[in-house]
Amino acid sequence: MTLVVCVDVGSTYTKAAAVELPSGVLVATAAHPTTIGTDVLIGLDAAVAAVAGGREIDELRVCSSAGGGLRLGVIGYERAITAEAGWRVGLSAGARVVHVAAGILDQAAMAALAADRPDIVLLCGGTDGGDESVLQNATALVESGFDKPVVVACNAKVANTVGQRLTDAGIPATVTANVLPRIGVLDAMPARLAIREAFIRHVIGGKELSQGPRFQELVSCATPDAVLAAVELLADGGPGEPGLGDVVVVDVGGATTDVYSALAPDADEPSTEAVTTLWRGRTVEGDLGVRWNAVGIIAAAESEGLLSSNVAVLRSGAQMRAGDPAFLAGTDDERLLDLELARLALTVAVRRHARPYDVPGGTRTKGRDLSRARLVVGSGGVLRHADGAAAGEVLAPLHADVAGGWRLAERAESVVDRDYVLAAAGLLSPDHPDAAMRLLRTSLLPN
Repeated sequence: MTLVVCVDVGSTYTKAAAVELPSGVLVATAAHPTTIGTDVLIGLDAAVAAVAGGREIDELRVCSSAGGGLRLGVIGYERAITAEAGWRVGLSAGARVVHVAAGILDQAAMAALAADRPDIVLLCGGTDGGDESVLQNATALVESGFDKPVVVACNAKVANTVGQRLTDAGIPATVTANVLPRIGVLDAMPARLAIREAFIRHVIGGKELSQGPRFQELVSCATPDAVLAAVELLADGGPGEPGLGDVVVVDVGGATTDVYSALAPDADEPSTEAVTTLWRGRTVEGDLGVRWNAVGIIAAAESEGLLSSNVAVLRSGAQMRAGDPAFLAGTDDERLLDLELARLALTVAVRRHARPYDVPGGTRTKGRDLSRARLVVGSGGVLRHADGAAAGEVLAPLHADVAGGWRLAERAESVVDRDYVLAAAGLLSPDHPDAAMRLLRTSLLPN
């Protein structure tokens, strides 16, 4: 047997899971407060020591969202086509998309990009052999003094020229396949992998989370990227382990609420969108978090018509939590308010993830049909620490939000990732998919 410890370094807590290979048996889990104020390796090593319990570790695998995770800017040419394609790819790459620009970048556009502080920029534009305006945007980045890493995923005819122009100016640039090689075809994987590599190479080290190179060498991907890999595995299965079909995961965190879905394409309804649907994807809601962004939950819930009673109590509690993100609920009333904030955050986040929406330029997406989902997984500290009935109330909108404007996961089983196995399975999935699938099945699925 081989003992692998998988670690998720979050902004608040560092979670570790020890897994035996090739069986996929979960041996132990542990958590430690993330030590961002000093060196993240202190908390990481403490979590690893706790989960190992004196056993010899054969391998350590790490993902991270510490320091705010991955902030991505997207630059395309047409808002409804290449900018939209880049936005969808960015979300599927485990990034928080903080800026989307379209058209030729002028001085005001560059100032807006800089103000949103992306860690990496995804530069798109033109189908293969089509529009070459991306060259002008590359020049605009150079002339503005922009110095963040750029992933070039544009018109293949000019991509190498764009990359060279950026590199010659000292901007770290990675050239990969076009995200939109032709209208209606979205090629996400090459850009996802390039963003992952840029995150590890440039962002992890640049956040000054640790002294020395060891942390950067340990981290293999952003945490949302690992979780999405686990969601895809749950849906598809491994070579010897069948998948479940459509799966939805909602992670209600302190800073954001993330929604993941892995859906089977509907063969009976061919897409007529200029940018085809990504059937495996993630959305991140940066204004919905039960601590740092608790006030954003109240504002979003109010705009969705979800607030009816105890509004003053909710608003006061949200303001207190936003002012003290380290707050831990100690009374029944405090725990109930946490659960209500989580329910509201989940409701808004899933509505935004699944329902149709208008794309600037006059088109409208079909939305994401979650009605065939077999499994809904809830994640995040509030859900992990709630009893079964309370967690079920938080997850209930996935089955019963009839006013949300999306197709509900009415027949899905709801479970909670209480053992932190989603990120662990995602870390194991590239080379141990069957073991990762067994880990997910035994830890998540009802007996």
